Formats: sequence, structure tokens, C-alpha cells
Amino acid sequence: MSDEAFSTPDRDQRIAALEAQLDARDRVIAMLRAQLARLRRITFGTSSEKLAQEITQLELALEEYEAEAATVDERTVDAAPKPARPSPIRALPDHLPREDVVHEPATGNCACPSCGGELRRLGLDADEQLDVAPVSWRVVRNIRPKYSCRACEAIVQAPAPVKAIARGKATFATLAHVVVAKFDHHLPLYRQAEMMGSQGVDIDRSTLAGWAGQAAHLLDPIVRRIRDKGLEASKIHADDTPVKVLAPGTGKTATGRLWAYVVDDRASGATSPPLAWYRFTPNRAGIHPKRELAGFAGFLQADAYSGFGAIYAGNAIAEVACWAHFRRELFERHKQQKTALTTDLLDRIGQLYAIEAEVRGAPADVRRCIRQERSRPLVTALRAAMDDALRKLGPKTEMAKAIRYGTKRWDAFTRFLDDGRLEIDNNIAERAIRPIAIGRKNWLFAGSQTGGERAAAIYSVIETAKLNGLEPEAYIADVIAKIAADWPASRWDELMPWNWSPPPPMPVAQAA
Repeated sequence: MSDEAFSTPDRDQRIAALEAQLDARDRVIAMLRAQLARLRRITFGTSSEKLAQEITQLELALEEYEAEAATVDERTVDAAPKPARPSPIRALPDHLPREDVVHEPATGNCACPSCGGELRRLGLDADEQLDVAPVSWRVVRNIRPKYSCRACEAIVQAPAPVKAIARGKATFATLAHVVVAKFDHHLPLYRQAEMMGSQGVDIDRSTLAGWAGQAAHLLDPIVRRIRDKGLEASKIHADDTPVKVLAPGTGKTATGRLWAYVVDDRASGATSPPLAWYRFTPNRAGIHPKRELAGFAGFLQADAYSGFGAIYAGNAIAEVACWAHFRRELFERHKQQKTALTTDLLDRIGQLYAIEAEVRGAPADVRRCIRQERSRPLVTALRAAMDDALRKLGPKTEMAKAIRYGTKRWDAFTRFLDDGRLEIDNNIAERAIRPIAIGRKNWLFAGSQTGGERAAAIYSVIETAKLNGLEPEAYIADVIAKIAADWPASRWDELMPWNWSPPPPMPVAQAA
């Protein structure tokens, strides 16, 4: 059909309709690309947001809207990889036992293989290698001889040692091994049972679950003391993560939450002990952190979760926002479409982080002075750039939404400038959440509300022990043994991770 068949108004209408269709398609493509990029970074991406050139590929979901295939820059793909740095040779730890294996010449150490003359020793060459022996299980027999008095026939015998589980067969060290293997090494109980079975120890998974429950019960005083100590601090970092929980009677799972509360002021030069405690809740309602922090007054550093709003409503707790979250919002838009604006804002925030790296570990007053002198002008200039961008951007654009994430909470974002104790971000809490995110990929879900609470208690002890430089298994084994033996409540502080020191090794008694 010729162009003359269409009048000018008809042609204009058709062009307008086609342009509208193209515009709608472009918006859908942009939306799908953004969602796809975000999911890829969540699943496969690194934890830091760096401005680096990346190769993007078009997924099948976009093929409905685009005919052309994504291309890959061959120069980037074919670029020669940088040579790997040689790893430094490190001495093996001194505390490991040594076993000497002497390799004599084939002819022995008496006669020379060339002339038969007598050999004399000149020296030796020694080389150390790290070796591993399979995990070995043993049975400890507690033997209590009985004695009778020849004069009065009284019977004398040592009291029975305290058992980890009444009528049970596990030692305190075994209980510690099971819970640390699950919650620190991310080995679910069924996998531990399989590993033990391959070593000739047949223990049912339900038995291991009972052992883990007993360990959590014995650790309860330690968990309570960690929380009480944490609520005395002037600053707490908080974060949460979803955890699947088996819904009773349905065969399905519901989504609960594990909350992490962390106190760690080492970055501001403080000597107070770092600690972390966890709470399990059946949902993410704001009432849960409000109840948990009911006795706290100070600074709370967290993300922009609306449920924290009630906590900040009074004057007891001040909000400290997380620049890492704000940077992530900007970075998401930068990955969708790199512009001069996104690059500029991310570079400005990067300058703030460079200053923070310099003052990390310095006393609080020093950090405050440097922030006032160097960081505050940068923050002021950053806010001016954000306000200028908002005047130019459409109010409903994704970039405008990302910028308003920061401007709406500007007081909370800038609070770290006036107090050297505060951090620029909430990465302390995010690091405390990371073990849970790794572990749930293995144990998938908690079996019940009680199971979630048990996990929170054990995570509290393990992560606090690690923050204080302790080996969790040795710590838990010693502490639960002392608690089971009626350790006096007046001396709980002696068992806390920041005060505990490992006892000297005790040899296992041999049967006569």
C-alpha cells in the first residue's frame, strides 16, 4: 500500500502509536535489566560495590523485546591474565606435635657406597610438611575404686563426675564439637551423623539434636550475660536476616528472622570487649527489636527498616544510618546505567571511606577531629550535589529515589561526624549476619520455634568467642562443664569470653 493511502493525520497517529509502543517496550526492558542485574549481584556478586568495567549479557527474558544478541568485548575476554603472586612460605605452627621420620641412605650410615669407607655425620637437612590424621573418637571410662575401712567397715569412694547428659554417652567436649560443627562449620546434623558412621560410630541424628539442645541449655547463663553486658554499651549495631522455619502440621516452612545485635568499639580505640547476641523471632515486626532494646540508651546503627521507627520515637536511642546501604542504592543505579552523576556521587562517598580507613583504630577524639576537618567539607559538598541533582531529575525516576534515600535521613547519615565512637556504616552487624547466611544454605531451615531460639543462643556464644580471639569449641567444652558442675552465679564473669583463658591440658586417666 502506497504512502498516499494514508492521510497526514493518520500517518501522524500511527507514528505516535509506534513510538508509544517502543517507549513502553524500552521501559520494560530497562526494568527487566535492573531486576536481572540485581539478582545476579545478590547471587553471584561480590560484597563491595566497585566502579569497574563489566561484561553484560542479555538473558532469555529480554529476547521477547530485543532481537539483537548481547556482544562481548573480545579485548576484555582475551586480555592476558596477570601473573599470580607467589605465596609466601610460612612456618608451620609451633603448637602442633612433631613426628620425625629419618631417611637414611640406602646403604645405611656405616659404609660409603663409592669406596666402602666409614661414614661420619656432617649434619642434616630437615623439611616440614603439614599432615592430617583422621578424626579419632575414643571412649573415656570413669573408674571409681571402692575402699572399705578395716576398723569400721565404712565404704569410701570418689563421687561420680558430672555428666553432660544424664544417662547419656557424650562428654562435654562432644557436645561442643557437635554444635560448633553445625553452627560455625555449617555441617548439618544428618551430615555429621554420616561422617561419624563412616568412622564406626553409629549415632542417630535425633541423638545429636538432643546433644545440641543440652549444650544450648547449659550455655543459657552465658547468653543472658552477653546480652546484659551489651545493653550497657553506648552504641549497638543491629541487622537481621530471614530464616526458614518448619510450620508444624503443614509440611511447609514459614519465614522467621534472626536478629544480630553487636557491640564492637575497637575501631575507635576502645578496650571494652566486643560481643554479639542473636534473637529469633517468628516474623519481622518492629515490636521485636523494640522489646529487645527496651533497656538500652545510646546510639543504634542499622539500616532504614521502618520497624526501627518506634525505637527512635523517644529521646533514649539516636539513629545512626549506614553509608554502605546508601552507597549500595546509588551503585544499583550505576550498574543499570553509568552516568556522570552516579560516578560523581560514588567517588565522593569513596573519599569518605578513604578517610575512615586512615582513622580506623584511632581514639574517638582523634577520629572526631579528623572527620570535622576533612570529612565534613566533603559531606557538605556531597549534599549540595545531591540537591542539585534532585532539581534536575524527574521525581519518579529511580535515581531520584536513590538520592532521596539519603536526604530523608540526612541527620542520621551525618551523625558520625560529631562523635568519634560512631562508624560510617553498619558493616559490623552485617559481618555478624554473614555466618547465618552461609549456614542456612546447608541446614536449610530450623525445625521449630525452639530450634530457632537454640540457634540464636549458640550463635551468640560462638560469635562472641570469635570476636574475642577464642577457639569456640575449646571454650564451649570448658564452660559447659563448669556450669554443669554448679558454677556459682557470683562468678559468671570469670566464664565470659573476654575473661576466659584455656585450662591446662589434663591427661586422660588410664585404667589400672
